[in-house]
Amino acid sequence: MDPASTSFVLGYHGCDRRVAQRVLSDRHSLRPSANDYDWLGDGIYFWEHNAFRAYEFACTARDRRLGKPRIENPTVIGAIIDLGLCLNLLDSRFIEMVRQAHGDLVEYSRKTDTPLPKNSRGQDWLLRNLDCAVIRFLHRARDKDHDEPFDSVRAAFLEGERLYANAGFAAKSHIQICVRNLACIKGYFRPLDADGKAVEFEI
Repeated sequence: MDPASTSFVLGYHGCDRRVAQRVLSDRHSLRPSANDYDWLGDGIYFWEHNAFRAYEFACTARDRRLGKPRIENPTVIGAIIDLGLCLNLLDSRFIEMVRQAHGDLVEYSRKTDTPLPKNSRGQDWLLRNLDCAVIRFLHRARDKDHDEPFDSVRAAFLEGERLYANAGFAAKSHIQICVRNLACIKGYFRPLDADGKAVEFEI
């Protein structure tokens, strides 16, 4: 099965300035996230082609004191990403895989008498424990069946206030990428403006 998506994309990660400096100068990589509420399961998260949204997220993390390490000085680091074998939730084949994984998780929960996680926190479900559990369940099932593991996960999200009454557009809509295989990250870079200078992000 082919990944059925553009192979190379640019992704942007909001983080503390110290983290960005270490990654760009000391040959470190960003660290994967493994929270039970992560939207696309375990991995390193990027906003596809959306550096400003990455900066907004970093500012929110600073103001709400979210995550570890703490974000004190928000900035953005870019990455060149080869999606590899991608669980692409903009492709109906992969959407059906996730639907089936949810059904299998529900059945597993029933048989083992364990509670099914729930998404929570507002209309956008900022804590996506159920979605994370479904994605993890799918990855484990593929491991068990000795299927090729997914290198990345990609999905579009309608998030934030609607732009106007009855709108189908939302203020924080985005495409998110979760990189599971670190070999997919071909390089990091500092975002530049039209004059070739480092972008000074601000809200």
